[in-house]
Amino acid sequence: MAGIKALISLSFGGAIGLMFLMLGCALPVYNAYWPLFLLFFYILAPIPYCISRRVVDDTDSASNACKELAIFLTTGIVVSAFGLPVIFARAHVMAWGACALVLAGNIVIFATILGFFLVFGSNDDFSWQQW
Repeated sequence: MAGIKALISLSFGGAIGLMFLMLGCALPVYNAYWPLFLLFFYILAPIPYCISRRVVDDTDSASNACKELAIFLTTGIVVSAFGLPVIFARAHVMAWGACALVLAGNIVIFATILGFFLVFGSNDDFSWQQW
């Protein structure tokens, strides 16, 4: 039952994060849909780590180059997702209020992605690898 509660709370967090992103785009004051390009970053962020988990054997306790590269790429994607709204705001493509809403959505969504891997990342009886 703890897995179901975690899944429901993670889906609620994702919905709140997407709500902030949509508010930053669709409020009549802002009315700029350029921040929706961040959806690509949300999709791309977990991919390197998922690939490295499939390739790397977890029996080694030492650091693995594939896993380190995946963390590096994921960090680059996350930093880019936080930088893009600031660049849009500085270029006057979107307003600073919309940038703040989008950055709040980024924090919530990336915390949700991190929470997903913390909750379902271990190889126990209730794992995301079963799906």
